[in-house]
Amino acid sequence: MMAEDSKSKETNSEPLAKPDTLELAFVAARAADDKQATNTIVLAVGNVLTITELFVVTGASNPRLVRAVAGEIEDRIREVCGRSPGRTEGHREQSWVLLDYGDVIVHVFLDETREFYEIERLYKDVPRIDWRA
Repeated sequence: MMAEDSKSKETNSEPLAKPDTLELAFVAARAADDKQATNTIVLAVGNVLTITELFVVTGASNPRLVRAVAGEIEDRIREVCGRSPGRTEGHREQSWVLLDYGDVIVHVFLDETREFYEIERLYKDVPRIDWRA
């Protein structure tokens, strides 16, 4: 029997997060995409982590772009959702910026750092949510 391809695992039945939570994640994903971030995904981690509902994971080809993507995400979420991150990490290093909104955690990785940590592999069994729809 062939295993299900986790890349195509998306849900259309039961919602994986509250509408406000999904909106924040989708705003973050679209902001990253608008700034030319790479391979942006939204993962529903709420069933395996108690600290958050969704991860938004995206990449950038250089440290300057990591900073620009993270900044755009913060600005867009503040503008659209009226929220600021409760905590941020990694702005100085510009290799892995974490923006913690409580119910959504955004990870902006330098491409090499993302490849090294393989966060998608760690959460390969959680549903991916199509943020482009």
